[in-house]
Amino acid sequence: MEYLASLFVGRPLPILAVAAVFLAAYIVLRRTRLGSDRHPWPLLVAAAAWTVCAAWEWLVLIRTPEANIRVDLIVIWPLLLIVSIWFPVRVIRQVARGAAVEPGKKGDS
Repeated sequence: MEYLASLFVGRPLPILAVAAVFLAAYIVLRRTRLGSDRHPWPLLVAAAAWTVCAAWEWLVLIRTPEANIRVDLIVIWPLLLIVSIWFPVRVIRQVARGAAVEPGKKGDS
């Protein structure tokens, strides 16, 4: 947990990097065959959540740089954990389901 704190607490740029990864995954899926028929919107939600977290960290850094006890992280980190695990899993399941249905469609014609 200390490692995560050293990466993200008080450092909005690494948080924005995580948001950029989710956004890049969304763009790749939308531009390829894998995500063309299914909209991978959960990745956009994850990117937005991380972007809001980066904005919050920046605000805390600017407004209260002496804040060393961050009670807000008790709420923020579990939410980010859920969003960062559940939404990509959901997209992977959508893509896998779409890939499994496609060969069946071709065989039925």
